Amino acid sequence: MREERDVDLSVQDGSCSLEVVSQRASQTQRIGMALGGLLQAGDLILLDGQLGAGKTTFTQGLAKGMHVTDVVNSPTFTLLKEYMGSQSRDQKESAGAPLALYHFDLYRLDDPDEIVDLGFEDYFYGSGVCVVEWAGNADELWPADRLYIRLSTVDETKRRLLFVATGQRYCELLQQLQKNMYAITRS
Repeated sequence: MREERDVDLSVQDGSCSLEVVSQRASQTQRIGMALGGLLQAGDLILLDGQLGAGKTTFTQGLAKGMHVTDVVNSPTFTLLKEYMGSQSRDQKESAGAPLALYHFDLYRLDDPDEIVDLGFEDYFYGSGVCVVEWAGNADELWPADRLYIRLSTVDETKRRLLFVATGQRYCELLQQLQKNMYAITRS
């Protein structure tokens, strides 16, 4: 049986937050998958948390939700990996194109300006979805409107995911995710 505190949404002053406790890695992936199915071109998802908190696990689920069929792993040594989603049945019916997933890992980033120097900033305002692990390493570069997710370890298998949305698009996204969460947190 699901605990009432597994999903908790709060809204304040143009931002909203959602706290979720995931019981295991597969559930963390399902939460990511639920979010991935809601994303649109230009969305920016910022992930933070200590090593082993589940950032890549979450991103793997998010990629599945975007219909990415490639194996998704952390781009720690390359800073960026690009994946193309395939068209879902809904996209084919509505003539929507599949989304690209741009997966960044800033763990080894020495200076946030490297992102600008490498031209990565263009991705953040492009036609795909950007997911950035270790986003705290470049805090000053992110736009005000975004979805920030802090993953933390509760115990060996449990993870706490704190979603903080700023801007109307991301608050609406988080509210839609919250509506979908009740089915996910039960399993």
